[in-house]
Amino acid sequence: MSRLRMAGSRLLGFFRKWRSDENLDAELRSHLQFLIEENIRQGMGPKEASHAARREFGGVEQTKEAYREQRGLPFIDTLLQDLRFALRMLVKKPGFAVVAILTLTVGIGATSAVFSVVDRILFRSLPYPQEERLVSFGLLAPIERDEFMLGSSYVDFRKEPGPFEAITSMAPGSSACDVTEQSPVRLSCALVEQTFLPTLGVQPILGRNFTKDEDRPSAPRVALLSYSLWKSRFAGDPSVLRKTISLDGGTAQIIGVLPENFEMPTLGPADILLPLALDEEQQHRSAPGRVLRTFARTKPGIGVPQAIAGLQPFFERALQGAPPEFRKEVHLSVQTLRDRQVADTRLASWLLLGSVLAFCLVACTNVANLLLARAAGRQREFAVRAALGAARGRLVRQVLTESLLLGLFGGALGCAMAQILLRLFVSIVPEGIPHLEHARVDMRVVAFTFGGALVSAVLFALAPALQCPAPGLLVGKDVRATTRNFLRQTLVSAQIALSLILLAGAGLLLRSLWNLESTRVGMQTENVLAESMSLGQYRYPKAEQQLAFFTELEARLKRLPGVTSVAVSDSLPPSAPIRSTIFAAIEVAGRPLFSEGTGGTVGWRAVSPDYFSALGISIIQGRAFQEQDRLPAENAIIVSERLARALFSNANPIGQQVRLFRMPAPWRKVVGVAADVKNNGLVQDPDPEFYLPWKNDPVESLSAAHLILRTRMNPKAVAGWMRSETSGLDSALPVTIEAMGQRVSKLADRPRFNAILLSAFAAMGVLLAAIGMYGVVGFLVAQQTREIGVRMALGASPQGILHLVLSSVARWTISGAALGLLGAWLCARLLESLLFQVRAHDPLLLGLAVLILVAVAFLAAWLPARRAMRVDPMVALRYE
Repeated sequence: MSRLRMAGSRLLGFFRKWRSDENLDAELRSHLQFLIEENIRQGMGPKEASHAARREFGGVEQTKEAYREQRGLPFIDTLLQDLRFALRMLVKKPGFAVVAILTLTVGIGATSAVFSVVDRILFRSLPYPQEERLVSFGLLAPIERDEFMLGSSYVDFRKEPGPFEAITSMAPGSSACDVTEQSPVRLSCALVEQTFLPTLGVQPILGRNFTKDEDRPSAPRVALLSYSLWKSRFAGDPSVLRKTISLDGGTAQIIGVLPENFEMPTLGPADILLPLALDEEQQHRSAPGRVLRTFARTKPGIGVPQAIAGLQPFFERALQGAPPEFRKEVHLSVQTLRDRQVADTRLASWLLLGSVLAFCLVACTNVANLLLARAAGRQREFAVRAALGAARGRLVRQVLTESLLLGLFGGALGCAMAQILLRLFVSIVPEGIPHLEHARVDMRVVAFTFGGALVSAVLFALAPALQCPAPGLLVGKDVRATTRNFLRQTLVSAQIALSLILLAGAGLLLRSLWNLESTRVGMQTENVLAESMSLGQYRYPKAEQQLAFFTELEARLKRLPGVTSVAVSDSLPPSAPIRSTIFAAIEVAGRPLFSEGTGGTVGWRAVSPDYFSALGISIIQGRAFQEQDRLPAENAIIVSERLARALFSNANPIGQQVRLFRMPAPWRKVVGVAADVKNNGLVQDPDPEFYLPWKNDPVESLSAAHLILRTRMNPKAVAGWMRSETSGLDSALPVTIEAMGQRVSKLADRPRFNAILLSAFAAMGVLLAAIGMYGVVGFLVAQQTREIGVRMALGASPQGILHLVLSSVARWTISGAALGLLGAWLCARLLESLLFQVRAHDPLLLGLAVLILVAVAFLAAWLPARRAMRVDPMVALRYE
């Protein structure tokens, strides 16, 4: 209780210190007056009595300080004094304060902006309870890059899920669905199992989940709305649960609303969740059944290795029912949900975070150099304060307080800059970066910003804070701080090393980007537009209706001014979903079937005759499709160059007969060989593919199509005409129009984004290193003015003085470049998977980076070195 009373008394004294100071002054004056009067009564004169009273009483100010330490909160009092003094010192030197704060703002702002992006990818928890227990599991095969299970196996496995506490499934991707009531709109609908939300640990914020009875075939349709759809279409009305929604010509009862932060485990779009309605009997009858994406929540204490071991017996039984050619190429996969979502962006995220941290270190070393230079100019001040009784800790605390104040200002402005840079990043960031839509400067990022600012402030203040004032300064002696100069030079070398690492990495990525953008994709996309659409099954239920719609639209677009060719395709290169089969499913007449596994994936498209001319794809042998190939009796096929080599080796492909999909279908005649087209991005080699004529064929789906148009006119004007012609056929049909040149350019978006950011950090790092070099050389020249004057008075030439200065610069630069080369050599190994046709240890690029940095460093040093050449010996000898 006594400690509590003492703490309360101190706290009360802190807030009443002005009144207490007045009372203390009055009490001290009364004590002194009493002593003076007593001395006068003893026969002393007034002046002598006053001096004697003060000697007897002791130091008044010391008494006040002792009383204040017992009365209030001395630490806070001292801190406030230090802050006021630090603020006055910064105002006294505004140039120093502005440069230091702006340097910190740029470094910390860039770091915070990048952190706000990668935090969602690398560190922040997913929006599911105990997300570390959520996994994606299933099979991996050449025709499917993500885990999947087949329906017949899944319905058996879910009865005994082994190492999993709960499992669920969903249909791959999401499908377009049309709201056909007032204000028709096309949405994304996902088909999920009744166990989907419980497995993820998600509860609707309004309503309920599906029941088992609702997740059955032929059950009345029910729907769960996304939070954004509930807000935008129903204005957040809680009574939405009593309403129905018209989907694809039918009705669905709204039974719930998903949380605002809900996201699909595949990160795909989903405006509405519908029951999967998986029929167990149907899956067994149609074995192997439909393809499903499968997810699970592991039992407590079960990790990925234990889950794989627990699933192995089931996997081996499932393989027994697979065709022999599949067994060698199918394997079991279990990975955490986070790994599934960020697998292809993890390395790039770490690269960006590491590069911006390196840039921040360059900025911090620059501020440290500024503080060291400022401390050198305040040596006499600190020596006087120490001589007047200031303790070493008190001086250290004052320096740290000034640095922390700089850090606070830099952190506050860094938050504002982070917000600006984040908007810039979001505007240029490529598609496919997970969680980017959630990136923002929130309290977590603000805490990171100020934490980084304060840590940086402490780090770059340590060196000047720990310097001990030299006593010789009190008599005007010029004391050289050799240790401080060495530290400044070391910091400059560190800046050079870090800048060289950034510059070398940027060079590798820029060279890789150049190679990517110079890669031929197999198409000529200038002045080519693509219009994508999907016909609703409820309005165009028959294949004849779908075919008639696209035939009429194709004819209308051909009549537009300036159009040279129009084509229809069921998929659009490059990097679009494309239907595929396995190489072993293609049979060549007169040859045995391929029996050494699956042979890999073969893509295929259904296209109209002008497809190859519209996209500028060369026909190497034979011919393109003709209108007669669309007749029901014709069975033509065009193969890509790579598929032709795989199927026919050196034989002539034209006229060869092939049969597809291991079906009792008619033989198809090869009429042409098309040039290879890159469908898997710019880095991957072209996959083999074949083309079928766009017509009413049992193997083709005609509900979704892409209209491809080549024009001689302005594509923007033609795009408006395309939209008008489509609206004339069906005004309620949503379409998307894009330039094929932009579509191809998107293939390099992610490498371009990485290269631009790293190049920006490297350029700013080199600039800061140059500023640091300029500052250090300028300071040394000013500090050695007398020495330079003596040398010139003794006969040294200006060129000799220049050589003296630049030789020191050469030592710092060479040592920094050596460390930077070692760091660049080690870091280049981390970039190998991000490079295209570039060696990670390319000596030409490393040498170019060194030359650029050395040139910038010597240019920055040459400017103050010229001042050293112009020193007047007479002026220098009278210096100070």
